[in-house]
Amino acid sequence: MTESDTVHATREAYDAIAPTYAELFHDTLRDRPLERGLLSAFAELVRTNGDGGVADLGCGPGHLTAHLDGLGLKAFGVDASPVMIELARAAHPGLRFEVGSMAALDIADGALGGVLARWSVIHTPPRELPALLGEFARSLAPGGHLLIGFPASDGPDHETQAYDHTVATAYRWSPDHLAALLRAHGLAESARLVSEPKPTDRRQFQEVQLLAYKA
Repeated sequence: MTESDTVHATREAYDAIAPTYAELFHDTLRDRPLERGLLSAFAELVRTNGDGGVADLGCGPGHLTAHLDGLGLKAFGVDASPVMIELARAAHPGLRFEVGSMAALDIADGALGGVLARWSVIHTPPRELPALLGEFARSLAPGGHLLIGFPASDGPDHETQAYDHTVATAYRWSPDHLAALLRAHGLAESARLVSEPKPTDRRQFQEVQLLAYKA
């Protein structure tokens, strides 16, 4: 598939399940105290560096955008799915949501104080991820922060691994490899949270949150 085919297929898949997705994940942080703590730290770091906006990329129905707003950030959401954006606007009418592509952000160079990409890069084919991370870096101001979440591969010998996702093919990443890709775009890792799966989880792989800043 070409890049446009990949994006188109993923967008259509999420359009089709958007109402169900919004219902299932409306309280996605409830049982994740460590992730809530990391988001609070992310918010504090962004505020300390200035008052730039924060883009929640792949925002879906806007739950995390609203959480960032509650942490005192000037947060807005971007998603490729028009249906997801409709749901986000309906649920959070006081916040800004836009249909857009993470690969071609309608954001000026250095305009953002922060970028959140929570599980939003998982459907990006490995060959396309470096350019996507470059777009994140381009949009960040110097000293701006990126918090990116993704499922981990089975070890450092596996830079990336495809897995069967309910919506579309998804990819797991070696945290060290993804951190190296960030460094190549001037984003230095400052913290890493690795969460182990519960015995009852359907997918038995680690979840990773990398916090980085634009040097």
